[in-house]
Amino acid sequence: MTMQPADGDKILKDNFAPWVLDLGLSVEALGERQATLRLPWSERLAREGGALSGQAMMAAADTATVIAVSVARDGFVPMTTVQQSTTFQRPMLAKDLLVTARLTKLGRTLAFADITMTGDGDAEVAAHATTVYAIMG
Repeated sequence: MTMQPADGDKILKDNFAPWVLDLGLSVEALGERQATLRLPWSERLAREGGALSGQAMMAAADTATVIAVSVARDGFVPMTTVQQSTTFQRPMLAKDLLVTARLTKLGRTLAFADITMTGDGDAEVAAHATTVYAIMG
């Protein structure tokens, strides 16, 4: 079975805490061992000065990794974040954020991902993250 964005949206709805769902994330695209999510910009997620908050961006990166692992595993399995490192390169002002997680290694119990975050229509990266996940299922 090849997962479609609607399948990823269902994984979000069925497996994430209400506060994560409140971010308004949606699955834009799925590919082999990767997922792209959209984090819609809103004043509610902006910090002083109007930039999208780093906390929202980090949560989006973490969530995109879960969807990418789910794609690679052909469905959701229990997993948990082991490590996440994020570098913010420029502010995201009044623009949706596209978050693409690509699995760089997928083992039986660990998954490693590289995440790029760019403004919708931008070529320049706004933030970059790496994550490691423990897979429990």
